[in-house]
Amino acid sequence: MAAKLKKGDKIVVLAGKDKGKEGTISSVDPKSGKAIVEGVNIAIRATRQSQTSQGGRIPKAMPIQLSNLSLIDANGKATRVGFRMEGDKKVRFAKTTGDVIDA
Repeated sequence: MAAKLKKGDKIVVLAGKDKGKEGTISSVDPKSGKAIVEGVNIAIRATRQSQTSQGGRIPKAMPIQLSNLSLIDANGKATRVGFRMEGDKKVRFAKTTGDVIDA
């Protein structure tokens, strides 16, 4: 199945402790159905000091379920994603506006 949400997409969180927050997807794990979004679902992780990095309590973005995320359309509203054929190419489009997401 084609990915409705991809790396670099602007999204809004629909459910959970960060409901309503917006961010950009930094990575997607299709096998587990989760994505990491910058600035959303932050947890404090303790890390040891090494030669390259300072140790301590470091905030880290944790994975969030894809079903709790929704794409932001051109109007800044949450939208569902659909697929359609344009010529011989399969493209994603926003269901609210009908605009093609990735040309």
